Amino acid sequence: MNDRDRLYEHLAATAERPVERTASHWLGEAEAIARDLARSDLGREVRRERLATVASLLSEVEETGDPVADDHLDRAQSLVTALLAE
Repeated sequence: MNDRDRLYEHLAATAERPVERTASHWLGEAEAIARDLARSDLGREVRRERLATVASLLSEVEETGDPVADDHLDRAQSLVTALLAE
């Protein structure tokens, strides 16, 4: 499993948690883009653009209200940072 797959898995896992409503919206948007990143063979520039969008969406999440979702969020943010650094 590569980092794009892991990113999607962490964001998908937050959908199964009882997260705060506003956080759920941002996480859902980020998950949809991450799913596309994991399943598509995108060019480098498109991939970076979408990763930047995921990073922006995740930065909007102030709190999820669930410690397990918070862990997945932290891991997703770390993966996005690493992927953008490649």
